Amino acid sequence: MKPNRSIPPATVIPVLAYPDVRAAVTWLTHAFGFAERVRIGESHRAQLSIGDDGAMIAADVRGEQQPPQDGIVTHIIKVRVEDVDAQFQRARSYGARVLEPPTEHEYGERECTIEDLAGHRWQFTETLRDVAPEEFGCETVEPWPRHPDT
Repeated sequence: MKPNRSIPPATVIPVLAYPDVRAAVTWLTHAFGFAERVRIGESHRAQLSIGDDGAMIAADVRGEQQPPQDGIVTHIIKVRVEDVDAQFQRARSYGARVLEPPTEHEYGERECTIEDLAGHRWQFTETLRDVAPEEFGCETVEPWPRHPDT
């Protein structure tokens, strides 16, 4: 891909609507550890990063672009972290709503699911061990490319 300093360098960039973009940026940086990278207007949008290559855009509410509603789940954003328990405690200390506390799963991940101040669902996951999908009843169609560090 061609580089462009006006857009996050990630391949997939979620755009999430918040009633108050500035409040969302403050909350996301404190509770989840995001870093604000680009501010587009005072309350229109903000580009944020997390980890080595994670990115998202916090966008204002307008037209069809609305935050989640109670009882309707349209998405969950999964973020890989080094320490899910620490991430969970940090988010809870800023008032994140707990949907699932840190739990170990058969596929080698320890995960928690929480809601942010606008009701977006976030799942933080820590890899505990490498598990082949076939070990828990799935099928590998084509393996993921290996990361250069592994």
